[in-house]
Amino acid sequence: MTDKRVALYTDGACKGNPGAGGWGVVLEYGEHRKELFGGDVETTNNRMELMAAIAGLSALKSRCVVDLYTDSVYVKDGITKWLSNWKSNGWRTAAKKPVANQDLWKQLDQAVSNHEVNWHWVKGHSGDPGNERADELANQGASSVCDK
Repeated sequence: MTDKRVALYTDGACKGNPGAGGWGVVLEYGEHRKELFGGDVETTNNRMELMAAIAGLSALKSRCVVDLYTDSVYVKDGITKWLSNWKSNGWRTAAKKPVANQDLWKQLDQAVSNHEVNWHWVKGHSGDPGNERADELANQGASSVCDK
């Protein structure tokens, strides 16, 4: 295993749901800090929350222990509680319906497999500095696609 421990703060934003959306990421390792953002012209908030986690994990160049902080119960519960059942049920929910955002869940599953990820839920807009900055970056990502 590795002793490289990274804090990863993620957030998604959407101007309309669906609508223009963005994702933001803050990566912290020791004294190092990296910020990322992006967006999509027509998307949903849940897709942007997933994209933030995927982008943050994919930005890591080597195997790490990751403390991932998200204000999305959808992302945290999806990856920690629902994913294994979805996979064993052929990507169907307990109600036998296709899993929403299956393409991104598969990408996140792959990104997580490269690291040891500890999932943490934080209340959004409650003053957590990492979450607040990820939110600002997500809004920047949404604004960047609105300007196109």
